[in-house]
Amino acid sequence: MNQPFITYEAFHLEAGHLASGEPLQIRGDIRVLRSEGTYAKDRKPVLLISHGFKGFKDWGFFPYIAARFAEAGYYVATYNFSCNGVHESDFDELEKFGFNTTSREQQDLDLVLKSLLAQKLPLAEEADTERIYLLGHSRGGGGGIIFAAEHPEVKALVTWNGSAYADLFDSAFKAQVLEHGVGFVTNARTKQEMPIRAEFYSDLETNGNRFDIVQRLAELTIPVLQVQGDQDSPRLLAGFEALRTGAPQHKPVIIEGGNHTFGSIHPYRSTTPHLEEAIRVTQQFLTNVNHR
Repeated sequence: MNQPFITYEAFHLEAGHLASGEPLQIRGDIRVLRSEGTYAKDRKPVLLISHGFKGFKDWGFFPYIAARFAEAGYYVATYNFSCNGVHESDFDELEKFGFNTTSREQQDLDLVLKSLLAQKLPLAEEADTERIYLLGHSRGGGGGIIFAAEHPEVKALVTWNGSAYADLFDSAFKAQVLEHGVGFVTNARTKQEMPIRAEFYSDLETNGNRFDIVQRLAELTIPVLQVQGDQDSPRLLAGFEALRTGAPQHKPVIIEGGNHTFGSIHPYRSTTPHLEEAIRVTQQFLTNVNHR
């Protein structure tokens, strides 16, 4: 009997250029459970996984959860947004980080989706494009809400400690950026000073209603699961309450003792009970969606 195994293939998508002419790429990975020497008889539901602010596809738990969902029978795509500042690891393209905006991430995710639908991603014969689900962590969760509201191809959404507001910073930081054209956020892990440029705020101003994450969640009629650790930061917990109040039709799951990354760190060491609970409730939710 052929033994199942995870097939892993990388992909690259051309995502335009910066104003300087520097090309942008979306670097991603596909994971699928295959049986050696055979092709799947049934196509697998698709799970797109979006990282958050200061995140990347190979950060901490992302490769682990991608493999777990692939083992559970999903066609799993993880990817770096084109201006997340990471080529290989640890923000080796930090200058690009400053040019990231909510609109750019939406465009990047749209390109991933269009490439999937056009069967331009690896192992495309395995993907059931009638069952496309989206999972986003932190900023990737807030962006996922916006994206799902604008893309009917997405049939279910999961957020893990998702952001409620597209503006990630306080008023003092905004004033600094608008005065000097750039501000800096310290990466506690790498000690790098990460740039945020004025384009971040001009994008928010141009797209005020479109990027109202609480309102966009209220608009969604697809199944939505909000997984929230009760030991997340005060700002994100306050945002979670705003999401829950503004869109009460979507029932959240609280993970007691879970912090923003459910106890996971980078480099990844091992899973945690809180991460396993997030995976469990997500798999249960998506199984229920599949059986509707």
